[in-house]
Amino acid sequence: MSDGRRKQYAGPEFYERKLELVMERFGVKKDDCEWNWDRFGGWVQFRLKGELYRFEHSVEKAKAKGNKLTYGSDAFAQIVLTLEDLARMQERGIYELTTWIAGLKFLPPVVEVPTFFRQMGFTDLPASTDDVRERYRTLAKQLHPDAGGNAEDFQNLQKAAEQAVKWFGERG
Repeated sequence: MSDGRRKQYAGPEFYERKLELVMERFGVKKDDCEWNWDRFGGWVQFRLKGELYRFEHSVEKAKAKGNKLTYGSDAFAQIVLTLEDLARMQERGIYELTTWIAGLKFLPPVVEVPTFFRQMGFTDLPASTDDVRERYRTLAKQLHPDAGGNAEDFQNLQKAAEQAVKWFGERG
């Protein structure tokens, strides 16, 4: 890549397949598992023994911890590798996944962040339209075709920003 960035992990298709195998190891049915990744991060959500679990990671979170992730697909890969580690722990009889997760204190409630916010790089709901507009301006400078960005990515950003502002308007 010309900007010096490089992927740290294999392609996302590799980790999607690996995730399917990990879910089989946990005993999670295919219909009970969802995942997604984009340029900003990824998430995996699944239902096990009637409980909903969600693991999220993003480039932004990684950078805040001093990790040098550049691609959302690499954040997705890290989630899958973590789940694979948990599957090994369960298979060795150290902990059941449900026991391990239940042992964590103060788990935040699952907040469904609409896709258009995630497309703008938000992992949590932004506080206001001002946050949306600020993020839009920052990303627009990077994604605009005149700045070397991709026209389709820029149009997707515009659409996501419009939906985000409309979402706030509907909540009054």
